[in-house]
Amino acid sequence: MKLSVVIPAYNEEESITHTLTSLHQTLNKYNIPHEICVTNDNSKDGTLRVLDELSLQIPTLVYYTNPGPNGFGYAVRYGLERFKGDCVAVFMADMSDDPEDLVKYYYKMLDGDYDCVFGSRWEKGGQVIDYPALKKVINRVANFIVRMVMGIKYNDTTNAFKLYKRETIEGIKPFLAPHFNLTIELPLKAMVRGYNYAVVPNSWTNRKYGESKLKIKEMGSRYFFILMYCLIEKYFSQGDFMKKSTAPKKEVSR
Repeated sequence: MKLSVVIPAYNEEESITHTLTSLHQTLNKYNIPHEICVTNDNSKDGTLRVLDELSLQIPTLVYYTNPGPNGFGYAVRYGLERFKGDCVAVFMADMSDDPEDLVKYYYKMLDGDYDCVFGSRWEKGGQVIDYPALKKVINRVANFIVRMVMGIKYNDTTNAFKLYKRETIEGIKPFLAPHFNLTIELPLKAMVRGYNYAVVPNSWTNRKYGESKLKIKEMGSRYFFILMYCLIEKYFSQGDFMKKSTAPKKEVSR
């Protein structure tokens, strides 16, 4: 199963080299067929120049420049319309996600034939490193609200680092969220539409370079909009968008 890794990048000149080389080396170590698909979100620094240079060193790297509209969600969606693999992960350009965790996702999907594999930084085996205290409080409150409203047990919906089969991505379109609220749109739609999933503990490390693109004060109403959209679909769509069930396998006599 070929793995695609979609990475949105805006002004990540200082981080992108370490992220891509580490990711490529790790996936090669496990002989995982893959492509690394970077969306340069109209960066104003030297991100595009660095990608040009890295493309000569990393044969599995493909990259695009999203001319606009720009924003985290738009950049991810740009990559999700162009990846070539059988499954696709969303991975952060600032090296906050661990490539070794992606390997765990990949093999979990293979072993259990799951439609999605979600990470959780808050389950046993997960960890966060240098997580800002205020951001942590907001994260836990937001995830608690999502769990209560949607009636789910999964405790890290806002974690962008997730893996989906191609069929799952096609089944949860069209995408609505233009910003970081895409991180909850993708998994919530997958759950509501009947795609199965597994949860794997993962780690998160705060960026060493640059600044976070998530502006918390701007995101409250946007997360709320997507949450309400998914809630309405869950109870009022009458299953119109549900995953198409496959015919049961015929039993073979022995």
